[in-house]
Amino acid sequence: MAIYVDADACPVKAEIERVGTRHGLTVFIVSNGGIRPSPNPLLQTVIVAEGADEADKWIAEHAGAGDVVVTGDIPLAARCIEAGAQVLKHNGEELTARNIGNVLATRDLMADLRAMDPFRQGSGRAFQKADRTRFLDALERVVRRAAR
Repeated sequence: MAIYVDADACPVKAEIERVGTRHGLTVFIVSNGGIRPSPNPLLQTVIVAEGADEADKWIAEHAGAGDVVVTGDIPLAARCIEAGAQVLKHNGEELTARNIGNVLATRDLMADLRAMDPFRQGSGRAFQKADRTRFLDALERVVRRAAR
């Protein structure tokens, strides 16, 4: 079991490191660069080639059953769920086989709405302390469940 992190825009890397270390799990921090490597021997920094979705491709190729993936990228989440991994968004929302279809449909709908109305940009809410706490609790729960 390992934790894979889509790290380019991940606001909870410190929390992931804490949980991964507590459970003795390898954590793969995957990005296009610009991430300072951790001295923690359980954290593996993976720098992929420049280009759209290269980090997503690497994670999708490596994550599988029993692994945990942390990402805000919905298509990547769908691929990882299909491979048997458990997926968490940065705010602690768990994505599963039961809800990923709805989440993908909502994402596509919102993309269409933004395309029709360019002033609709930036309507999401900011990441808050409560999101960080919710994520930490959810990650602990998911890791324990995956370890069974």
